[in-house]
Amino acid sequence: MTTRFIGLKEFRQNMAKVAQRSQKRNERLVILRKNVPIFELRPLTKENATLEKLMRDIEEAREDVKGGRVYSLEEAEASLGL
Repeated sequence: MTTRFIGLKEFRQNMAKVAQRSQKRNERLVILRKNVPIFELRPLTKENATLEKLMRDIEEAREDVKGGRVYSLEEAEASLGL
């Protein structure tokens, strides 16, 4: 993966084009403000995107458990018609 540095203003003005190019060329972008790096962007592979979604789903499930938003086995079976 190559790295490309880009100014914040250019990034904001051409975000779609820059993102598409970065994904196509598998480039990591380092966004600069006044020549100081402020953040980086990397394209996600399908595998990484799937893992990110799974991590979000797990976090959401943990919050549901903490909030008491859970079903008993009997309730789940009845809901599914089992």
